[in-house]
Amino acid sequence: MPTSKSPHCSKNDYLRWKNCQGRDFTINGLMFNPYSEKIYDYLGGIEDIKKAKVRTVIPAATSFHEDCARILRAIRIAARLGFSFPKETAYYVRNLACSVARLDKGRLLMEVNYMLAYGSAEASLRLLWRFGLLEHLLPFQAAYFSSTLFKRKDNGTNMLLVLFSKLDSFLAPNRPCHNSLWISILAFHEALVRKPRDPLVVATFALAVYLGGDLPLAVDIGQSINRQHDAGFAELLEPRMRGKKGLLAEVKDLAISMRQALTEMTDEYYVANAMAKIPQAPSCIYPTTSILEGSQIN
Repeated sequence: MPTSKSPHCSKNDYLRWKNCQGRDFTINGLMFNPYSEKIYDYLGGIEDIKKAKVRTVIPAATSFHEDCARILRAIRIAARLGFSFPKETAYYVRNLACSVARLDKGRLLMEVNYMLAYGSAEASLRLLWRFGLLEHLLPFQAAYFSSTLFKRKDNGTNMLLVLFSKLDSFLAPNRPCHNSLWISILAFHEALVRKPRDPLVVATFALAVYLGGDLPLAVDIGQSINRQHDAGFAELLEPRMRGKKGLLAEVKDLAISMRQALTEMTDEYYVANAMAKIPQAPSCIYPTTSILEGSQIN
């Protein structure tokens, strides 16, 4: 690439080209003139869109060393658009995954919120796990993936992904949710991982949330539920008959467990224990912590 203006290009062309060199990915280097309706592509962005590729403007190793947040943006873009990475980009996304720990927690939380709150959470979680980033951001969830021997083609047996797939169906880039919702889903699922529950208890708990905390009404409605549950989830037990008091007590216990899970997901000691359960977690020169650690979530 030339570093100075070529005599064969106009000043405007040179300025546009120069501006593009600072972009992260080729598909983000496209420029559009609304008056002439002309697209300027100095980086091959259109070709990469046709190939559904997220490619760095400069060599991936250099790009990610310059700004490790680009690794997370690459995941976000790929998940949201259904794109993949060229071999070089994929290699350095995986091998420089540790470097995202250099970012402050506020920035990490913002990037993860972009992934989970805008309608592409399931795809984002899959990519974060595939490229070794999940353990650096959400260690409890990475430990769950590891314990279930998660494979890329899981056929709907991963309850966490199913929950976020359902969430995705209600969201879009222009219709996101508050981060408290996806954080609550993480805590809810973690509580079920620790202590599997009767499907009726889970359904009644969900009803109570939907009804704004009206637990007695939720229990009354819950007792009339007779739908079959999905037997493929380890987090759900075989249903059994119980009275109103028993159902009420178990729903309250689930709420307590969820709160405890949320507390531990934000505690350094428990985060470290979760990391220890991930055998493939790479050694890292940067301290690895959960993005939720130390957060105050009500």
